[in-house]
Amino acid sequence: MSKYLVVMLGGAVGAVSRFLLGSAIMRIYSTAFPLGTFVINVTGSFLIGVLMTLFLNRPGIHSNWRLFLVTGILGGYTTFSSFEWETLAALRNGAASVAVVYVAASAALGLAGAWLGSVIAGRLWP
Repeated sequence: MSKYLVVMLGGAVGAVSRFLLGSAIMRIYSTAFPLGTFVINVTGSFLIGVLMTLFLNRPGIHSNWRLFLVTGILGGYTTFSSFEWETLAALRNGAASVAVVYVAASAALGLAGAWLGSVIAGRLWP
């Protein structure tokens, strides 16, 4: 299968997943803090930690899996551009404290998610 098709299919799965999860979270929790994007970015960071550790520790896995799962699904799933826009919107709306908490928590928990995913994957699939 063409690597472009693999990425495209993964991107579609990731984008729809992002839309469904973000919409569900915002229906339940709707305040100034963009929890949907935050949860998506943190879980995406965790998943990239798991997947990249698996791919690095298992070089025999076909490269199309990395393209599909990481470039495609996670590329469509994570929302860094939305994150930046929501931070700018909070600043423009005078909610500097929300913007600062959002940026700091996203960076810290995103990094923690990537680290935890890597640790878990490294132990499960050494």
